[in-house]
Amino acid sequence: MDSIIVSGRHGSSRILAGETLDKLEKYIPRHDVFVVTDKNLYNIYGDRFPDCPVYVMDAGEQEKTLENAARICRWLLDNGAGRDAFILGIGGGMVCDMAGFVASVYMRGTGFGFVATSLLAQVDAAIGGKNGVNLDGFKNIIGTFNQPQFVLCDPTMLHSLPKEEFINGLAEVVKHALIAGKKMFFTIKDQATGILDLDQVLINRLIRHSIQTKAAIVNKDETEEGERRKLNLGHTWGHAVEKTDRITHGKAVAIGLVFAATLSVYKGKLKQDERNLIIKLLESLGLPVKSPTDPEIIFQALVKDKKKEGSHIHFVLMEGIGQVSVEPIPVNELEHFIRHLDH
Repeated sequence: MDSIIVSGRHGSSRILAGETLDKLEKYIPRHDVFVVTDKNLYNIYGDRFPDCPVYVMDAGEQEKTLENAARICRWLLDNGAGRDAFILGIGGGMVCDMAGFVASVYMRGTGFGFVATSLLAQVDAAIGGKNGVNLDGFKNIIGTFNQPQFVLCDPTMLHSLPKEEFINGLAEVVKHALIAGKKMFFTIKDQATGILDLDQVLINRLIRHSIQTKAAIVNKDETEEGERRKLNLGHTWGHAVEKTDRITHGKAVAIGLVFAATLSVYKGKLKQDERNLIIKLLESLGLPVKSPTDPEIIFQALVKDKKKEGSHIHFVLMEGIGQVSVEPIPVNELEHFIRHLDH
C-alpha cells in the first residue's frame, strides 16, 4: 500500500492507494460514523460496511443535487448526528462529492473520509478536496474546498464495476498523463489491451501515477488560484458536452481532451501528429472523440461554466504530450474558433 498526502489549508488528506476495504476500521472513529452510499454499492458490498447507520441513495449523476444534500442532512439530524459525527462516503465520484459536500456544511463542518470504489473516483473525483453538487444540470456549481481525512482506494473493487464505468475513469487517467506523464502516456498506448483486461499490475501503476500527479498539483494550489487549473484539462469543453449530450463524465472529458488538443494545434502549441496520437489512444480505450452536437450549441453551455471570468475563459492547452499551460482566451476568440470547426 502507498500512502500519499494531500495538504490543504484546513488539514491534510491521506490517500491510501492499494489498501483493502476489509481494513477500513483502522481509519474511522469507533463511534458516531454515518455512511453515505448508493444502491449499487450497497447491494454488492453492504455486508462489508462498518456497523453504523447507512443512507442509501439512488445511483447516478442526476442525484447530485442540493435537494438530496438536504435529505441527507435531515437523515443525520434524525439519527442524532452532532458536530463530532464522521461521515463516510463509500462509492464513486457522485457519492464522494455528496458525502464531502454534506460533511462540509452540516453543523458548519464534520469529519469525513471516502472509500473510492470506481476508477474515476480513485484517480480523480475523490482526491483533492473539491466537494460539490450540480444545479440545473450545470456541474458542481455549488461546492466547497475541504479535505477528507482519508481516501481508501481498493483496486480489487474495480472488478465489480461495469466495463463502461471502468472505461469512463480512463479518461481522467489519460488526462493526468497528458499533464505530467509522457512516459505514462506511451505506456497506456502500448498496454491498452492489458489495461482493458484489468491487469492488476498495470491498473495499480495508473492509479498511483494519477494520485501522485494530482496530489503534487493540489499541494501547490488547493483552491484553484493558478497551478490547479491544469487539472481542468479537457473539462471546460467536456462539462459543456456532458450537459448538452447527457453522456457520462469520462466520455465527455475524452471529447474535451480532443477539443483542447485541436485548440492547442490552432494556437501553435501542439503538433498535429501529437493530436492524432491522442485521438488514437482514446479510441483504443473505447472512448469517444467527437460530439454529435453542433459545437455552437455546446459553446452556449460552455459560457455558463464557472471557469468563465469576465470576457475570458481560462483554458488548459497542451504544449506537447506531458506538458500543459493555462491561458486566458477571450470568449469571442473561442467563438470564432468554434465556428470554423469541422461539424
